[in-house]
Amino acid sequence: MHGAMGKPPGAATDKHGLAQSRLMLLMLVLMTGVAPISLYMLVPALPVLAETFQSDISVAQMTVSLYMVGIACSQLVMGPLSDKFGRRPVLLAGLTLMVAASIGCSLAHTLPQLIAARFLQALGGASGMVISRAIIRDLYPRERVGAMFSLVIAVMMVAQMLSALAGGLLEITFGWRAIFYFITAASLGVAVLIAIALPETRGERSESNSFRGDVGSLLRSRAFIGYVLCQSLASQIIFTFAGGGPYIVVTQMGRTTAEYGAWFATTGFAYLVGNIFCVRFAPHHSLARLIWFGLALQLGGSLLNLVWSFAGINQAPGWLFGTQMIVMVGNAFVMANAFAGAVSVRPEAAGTASGAMGFMQQGVGALVSQFGAYLGGHSTTTLPLTAAVFALSIACASAMFFLVPRRDAVVSEKLIEKAEEEESGMM
Repeated sequence: MHGAMGKPPGAATDKHGLAQSRLMLLMLVLMTGVAPISLYMLVPALPVLAETFQSDISVAQMTVSLYMVGIACSQLVMGPLSDKFGRRPVLLAGLTLMVAASIGCSLAHTLPQLIAARFLQALGGASGMVISRAIIRDLYPRERVGAMFSLVIAVMMVAQMLSALAGGLLEITFGWRAIFYFITAASLGVAVLIAIALPETRGERSESNSFRGDVGSLLRSRAFIGYVLCQSLASQIIFTFAGGGPYIVVTQMGRTTAEYGAWFATTGFAYLVGNIFCVRFAPHHSLARLIWFGLALQLGGSLLNLVWSFAGINQAPGWLFGTQMIVMVGNAFVMANAFAGAVSVRPEAAGTASGAMGFMQQGVGALVSQFGAYLGGHSTTTLPLTAAVFALSIACASAMFFLVPRRDAVVSEKLIEKAEEEESGMM
């Protein structure tokens, strides 16, 4: 993983500089993870919320789906604001909003109040997801941005894969409001750390490129559209399974929310393993080969789960989640490398490409998560959910096959391989 441990230009090589690098990595992980961790912590308690507020499960699911809408909307706003006003002030404003909204969630007396507070919580928390990518671009040369981003995601996954388990344990021990007490304290702690330790990383603004021009050029690229669809559809597999999983495990299988959290953590662990192997294999294999390897695992794992559903033998969590782990290992390969391909199509517009991908991923994910909840909550078998995951896997592979021209894939691979050769020569 030495290639992912690159230092920003001018970074010190002494112990003080190493400590600063580790502190920066910690802050990047925290600001990236605060929003998704808060998302998944509530997932195991969704059936309890529906019962507590005497509401349909689809309405309770809106605490998740509208949260993702908030994340999507935030990515369109926070990035440009940080370019104009700086990373620190926009990030601190976003985290302050998240703290206030988390307090509102803990005090909510109706489900609409909780849904509205969750939306505001996402608007603030997502600032960390967007601005962390901007900070990585500020600190690291272009050829190392993808590797550093993968490293941050891999480290963050250690905490995220335990978030559902923690949420389930908090709910059965202290009640669902305890989840928001924890989120409030955690987001406040992150805000304090950022205020104390994060320097302003934004450099001089360039007025040469316009936002409208960057968007237009990217939308005219078949390769960009193909990579974005491939990455977005791969992410929808996660949202679909996360939306339907708690209802299948808790309602259909009669297990506790804590047990669902434990099983859900296995898929997060598989995603983490996929990211680690992806970072390790990247120097030795082309971008297209890594994507297709991931697509093969996605298709194979989702097909196997569909077969289990037809056979009626995955009505226990072990079968359902065990096979889903195969899908998630492949998912990590697809998402990371499709992201790298998209930002390599037009490197000077990498920021715009990243924001567009984040908006599409979360915006579509909000709808897909709601759809997954409907499949899980209104059926008596796992077949509808596993069929949806298999269909998404096919669509993901189709986007890569039909939309990404071979010549563009080769150019993208050569750019990455050239950067890796230059990096090896400097070490």
